[in-house]
Amino acid sequence: MLAMAVAGGLALTACSGGGSDVDRATSDDGGRRDSAPLPAPAPARPDGGGSAAPDEQRDGDRKEFAPDYLSTFALDVDTASYGFARRTLAEGRLPDPSTVRPEEFVNSFRQSYPRPDGDGFSVSVDGARTDDDGWSLVRVGLATRAEPAGSERPPAALTFVIDVSGSMAEPGRLDLVKQSLGLMTDRLRADDSIALVTFSDTAKTVLPMTRLGDTGDGRTRVHRAIEGLEPIQSTNLEAGITTGYDTAVRGRKEGATNRVVLLSDALANTGETSADGILDRISDARREHGITLFGVGVGSDYGDALMERLADKGDGHTTYVSNEEDAREVFCEQLPAHIELRARDAKAQVSFDPETVEQFRLIGYDNRAVADDDFRNDSVDGGEIGPGHTVTALYAVRAKPGAGGHLATASVRWLDPESRAPHEESGRIETADLDGSLREADEGLQVTAVAAYFADGLRAAAPPGSTDRDLPAPVPARPSLEELSERAHALPTRTKQIRDLTSSIDDAARLSGDAPHTPTGTPSPRGEVRY
Repeated sequence: MLAMAVAGGLALTACSGGGSDVDRATSDDGGRRDSAPLPAPAPARPDGGGSAAPDEQRDGDRKEFAPDYLSTFALDVDTASYGFARRTLAEGRLPDPSTVRPEEFVNSFRQSYPRPDGDGFSVSVDGARTDDDGWSLVRVGLATRAEPAGSERPPAALTFVIDVSGSMAEPGRLDLVKQSLGLMTDRLRADDSIALVTFSDTAKTVLPMTRLGDTGDGRTRVHRAIEGLEPIQSTNLEAGITTGYDTAVRGRKEGATNRVVLLSDALANTGETSADGILDRISDARREHGITLFGVGVGSDYGDALMERLADKGDGHTTYVSNEEDAREVFCEQLPAHIELRARDAKAQVSFDPETVEQFRLIGYDNRAVADDDFRNDSVDGGEIGPGHTVTALYAVRAKPGAGGHLATASVRWLDPESRAPHEESGRIETADLDGSLREADEGLQVTAVAAYFADGLRAAAPPGSTDRDLPAPVPARPSLEELSERAHALPTRTKQIRDLTSSIDDAARLSGDAPHTPTGTPSPRGEVRY
């Protein structure tokens, strides 16, 4: 009886709808429409009818999906790993496999998922067969509503924490940061405010929170402070972030979006150098005042792991800039999307039907895993998502031979940024939705697959012993980098972003000589494929 009670608390269920349709799992006030407190939406009849099918059990005694067939993770819209890899390849080097995070490659490409009417998320699920017999790729797409044209966002109070250590003297570091800040200062609104904090071996506030204003005086003060930035001494990142948050709290503005923006190569060598230790110093400012962290990485030598950890634990995001074009996009186009929030502590949970699914594997999100039974534990940290974002999760899935019907249900849960009220949304996919070939799939799914295969190929291309981290074996049906280049060149839309992706794959193929595939993995006890 005890085992049944525990299993009942973990039961997975699904809501009705097509493969990429959006199905609402909550009422307008965020409460569940189901009476039972289950971790995911309930399975509907295959024919959509209201009564249970013969092999189903009814509400109080529902047919359950085994907990082993759950995959739960915090949402992530970081893109720094992809940007840093592109720069490394352009300089004639393969990136260290430990810096390659497939989800950041995938999420660098914004998708055309349907958008919700209000705050929160839409959920789309689709997929296609790969060239590896029995394996398919399943894409879970989440999207938030963009700000309507001409809409007024709340004013922003941004504290920029700027690394002026000696390592930032290299071209493409502090000079690029100064240029970026200058561009952004001219683009922000009159009711926005900026503070500047610099750090090397110590930290200081060079400009307290300053409203830009209508007269031009505020912008002039900001530009003068930016122009005076010069690289000196060592990197005390702890001092910079601590002073930055102190400055942000002192300059905090009610009714504004208050955020700390860290610009650094994240090569900390003085003071506290661990992300957790640094963030412990400013935990009260993060929790009490809700001030989030946005990390912008620069430099050919870049502390990728530290920056990612800081952003994840600081309730923020990371990106990477290597040139003026990147800087213009991040500070003049993307930053507004990082200022305001659509969702706090957002988590996804995908439930695979054990009657149709033999094996599955989430590609990436290695350090964003959440315990399955914490999906609805709103005290567990998730991801912070802004307006107009898309988040993509890609799964390799092997269906059971001859199986038909429901394959998986994807659910997303988040807290309202203001009220902290929880909300959920779900979508589902059937085995029949995987009948098509990946080579003939929706272009967005093809781009997602190419980006994921690229990241996986870069991990495999590194020489043996080049990393002390255990890396997954290849994604099923991963082509060689040379073959992947052909696929990228064949994508029907040739935007600049797709051309850049193709060029980077070409660089990787030349540098690696097409590293051979390594053996595939075996199922883990959770039902997930462990590599």
